[in-house]
This record gives sequence, C-alpha cells and structure tokens, in this order.
Amino acid sequence: MRKRRKKVVTKGEVCLYFLMFLCFISTFVVKIFCGASVSNLSMSVEKIRYEIDVQEKKNESLVMKVNELTSFDKVKDVVSNMGLAYNNDNVIIINE
Repeated sequence: MRKRRKKVVTKGEVCLYFLMFLCFISTFVVKIFCGASVSNLSMSVEKIRYEIDVQEKKNESLVMKVNELTSFDKVKDVVSNMGLAYNNDNVIIINE
C-alpha cells in the first residue's frame, strides 16, 4: 500500500493567496470609484456647457437690444418726444 501525502499549505502560501484576493477585490473597488468620479465630472462639464450656452444666448439678446436702442431712428424718436429738434450740423461722426 502506498502512503498518500497530504497537501500542506504553508503560512507563506496562505499570505500570498490572501494578498492576491485583496488585490483582486481592491481593483474592483478602485474601478467602481473611478468610474463614478468620471461620471460625476462628465455631468458637471455638461452642466457648465449648458450654462455657458444660456449665457451666450442672453448676451446675444442684449447686444440686439443695445443695437436697437442706439439706432438713429430710435434716437430721433426719443429726441422728438423730448421736444428737441434734430440739427444735422451738430452731429459729429466718430470712426473707430
């Protein structure tokens, strides 16, 4: 009859297996954490882009209002409503 040898697992092997298991688990935890962080940053970037688009539209609207209010016809109407007369000799044109 043969004697069967028992497989003996040393303390060093147990430590190595435990460290491999910890590395495996920590890899998944880090991957999930980093994925959540990237998703959060992407949402923040999209929110800021949306706010920039809204502000640009407001700026364009305000520029159009300024152009409308500074038009010659509008100024002439305001001047005539105030009881003033338009005198072309007093108008000075400044070129930029």
